[in-house]
This record gives sequence, C-alpha cells and structure tokens, in this order.
Amino acid sequence: MNINPDTIWDDLQTIRQTNPLIHNITNYVVMNNTANALLALGASPIMAHAIEEVGDLVRISSALVINIGTLSEAWIKAMQKAMLFAQKLNKPIVFDPVGVGATSYRTATTQKLFELVPPTVIRGNASEVSAILGTEAVSKGVDSTQESEAAVAAAKRLSQSYKCTVVISGAKDYIIKANQVIKLENGHPLMTKVTGMGCTSTAIIGAFLAVNSDSLIAATHAMAVMGIAGELAAEKAAGPGSLQMHFLDVLYSLKKSDIEDRLQLSTN
Repeated sequence: MNINPDTIWDDLQTIRQTNPLIHNITNYVVMNNTANALLALGASPIMAHAIEEVGDLVRISSALVINIGTLSEAWIKAMQKAMLFAQKLNKPIVFDPVGVGATSYRTATTQKLFELVPPTVIRGNASEVSAILGTEAVSKGVDSTQESEAAVAAAKRLSQSYKCTVVISGAKDYIIKANQVIKLENGHPLMTKVTGMGCTSTAIIGAFLAVNSDSLIAATHAMAVMGIAGELAAEKAAGPGSLQMHFLDVLYSLKKSDIEDRLQLSTN
C-alpha cells in the first residue's frame, strides 16, 4: 500500500475532472455545509431522502452517504432501501453513526442497518465507533467522550465484523481495515467549533470512494484533504464563522504543494 501526496493529488484531480454525483441521506443540520464542501471539492452533491426516489438516485450516483444525525422512521426506511439498492448495484456506502451510544434508538438503528447491508466505510468519533459493537462508551450528544486512540481496538473489531474500513476522527485520525492502521495528524482544534465538520468528512470520503475502489486508500486520501484544508483555513480565520468560509475556499483551490508540505501520515 502506497499513500503519498502524489496518490492523494491524483484522486483529487480525478474528482475535479469527473464531477461524481454523491447521494446524501443526511441530517438537516449539515445539508448545506456538506453540499457546499462537495461542490468546492469538485464533486456534485444531491441531498434527498424521499423513499419514493432513493432507488433512482442511487442508480445514477457514484456513491451513497448515510448520516443518522436527525433520525425518523421514514428516513430509516429510505436508508434501508437506498443501502439495498447500493449493494445490488455495487455502489460504495459511507455511513456516519452520529450520536450512537447517546440513545438506544440510534444504536439499535445503526446495528439494524449494518446487519441489513454492511457499509464500505464507517466514519465516526471515538465514542461512536466504540458504541456500535456495544463497547462501553457514551456519546455526549454527538460529541466524543474519548480520544481517538482509545477506539482503535474497537475499530479493528468493527472492521473485521463488517469487512469494512473504519475511520476514527479526532485530534488524530485513524483509518483502519482489518489489522491495517493509518494515522493522520492533520487538522486544527478550531474545526471542532464548527458544526458538521465530521459529517463533512463523511461526505468527502464518499467523493473519494467514487474515484478509488480501495476503501482504505480512498478514506485516507479524503481525511488527509480534510485535515490539510482545515489547517490552511484556520490560519486565515478569525474564528469559527470565518473558518467555514475559508475552508470551502481552500477545498476549491487546494494545490499539490499544500499536500506535499503538510501531510502527516504514519502506518503501523
């Protein structure tokens, strides 16, 4: 496995050139944020959750992003249908288990969806990743009560259970598939003061999966771009409000030299 600035740049260029359509069934809070981030990256977002049309949208999309941030029974049924269509059509699925561990409803819903169709990539914070398989971890709302390192063992079990890639996001990001562990140390603390940054990571993973079928590499590329863009944006920002603006601008204008200068990646 070879992940470096060249491979990240190649995938980013492919996204910009091919403009893949990414279907998002996501929460009300982050729809605008994630749609704008995908557009700035070079992808094409669609945010739609009506059960009557999700099958058609999965068919024309390059990846499916599922986010359980604002759950309801109607949305769960749409998620089930979309995930089954994606599996049938061999489309990658990225799953964001927002707030798993905070309520039994979220935990049970996530486990039910995973048993129905295992996702290609799961992206969550440490508490969410630990809670999916019943490890003792409680989310504080949608925020983690653990550091990302604490969930690596749980992520390995989760990856092996569902044969998927697991991303733990935090001050350090861990991308895990079976016993392979990649650590990224890009990003900035100010990113935690903007709602939906984790959800944005999930959507960006969807865009990279649309152009790279290796889920471990695609997820790593996505998290590297996310972290580096966050660093560059934070250096220009006066606070959380302007960070959002600068983050979109950096995604849009990110250069290969930015990746070469800033990438902080290590493997086990």
